[in-house]
Amino acid sequence: MRGRRKASAGPLPQRDGIDAVRVRLPEDPEGRWSSVGAYLVDRFGGAVGGERVAAMLGAGRFVGADGGAVRGGEPYAVGLSLWFHRDFAAEEPVPFPIGIVYRDAHLVVADKPHFLATTPRGRHITETAVARLRRELGVPALQPAHRLDRLTAGLVLFVVRPEERGAYQTLFRDRLVSKEYEAVAPYDPGVALPRIVRSRIVKERGVLAAREEAGEANSESRVELVEARGGLGRYRLVPATGRTHQLRVHMNALGVPIVHDPLYPVVAPEAVEDFSRPLQLLARRLEFTDPVSGEPRRFESGLRLSAWPEG
Repeated sequence: MRGRRKASAGPLPQRDGIDAVRVRLPEDPEGRWSSVGAYLVDRFGGAVGGERVAAMLGAGRFVGADGGAVRGGEPYAVGLSLWFHRDFAAEEPVPFPIGIVYRDAHLVVADKPHFLATTPRGRHITETAVARLRRELGVPALQPAHRLDRLTAGLVLFVVRPEERGAYQTLFRDRLVSKEYEAVAPYDPGVALPRIVRSRIVKERGVLAAREEAGEANSESRVELVEARGGLGRYRLVPATGRTHQLRVHMNALGVPIVHDPLYPVVAPEAVEDFSRPLQLLARRLEFTDPVSGEPRRFESGLRLSAWPEG
């Protein structure tokens, strides 16, 4: 069941680190809905069944702005806002902790583990970094300033105060954050490095893997070899742009796909998550000038890639 949009604040407290959904009753020029309940059944009945909606109303799970239960018989009123909590499917816990690299009254910089999504999406809702951190730190207003791919580990910046989130998001949007990644991939002495890789990357909705195609480049990454041993290389990757799967696509295009990548060069069949084979890609460093304090900020991950143990 989905509402029109989520509300960061409302009469219902968070549940499992997730905000209640806000539903705002729309214009009804045809007079289709005589009551609030009629609208809710029409709006959500196709997804969960009219009986389920009626049961939620009877249980008082829809509330108005004053926190009082809405039972469904109330007259329809354009613009009325309601809140409710979705029912979440059971999720397999990601068996790794989230490290805290830095925390103050404005920021939380976390070391996100592999396999943990940054924000709720699809089948990953409560097992996400933002939901976990809200619960563990007791900061219900916490929001990410950017996203890190679910299979990639490393630094994610979260904002404590909602009114400051836009300033930090703008840093990432305007490419004012210096980012550095580390990857483990096959070593090929025939691949001349360092080099700048530029290409046009296209990611279609519903298709797991992105692809490169002819046309003006919309992505750029610097790839450097740090060291090599045992047929593997440890690479420093510095993206100048932020296309979906950009570093994974560029490493694959060089003929050295990142170790344990389930999409490049071949999309692996979806199966039970194998936590013993994490993608060997780590967001190692973030550096920027803080838009609130004006101070220079530099953060480094404390995580290590398992395919490259300390020598």
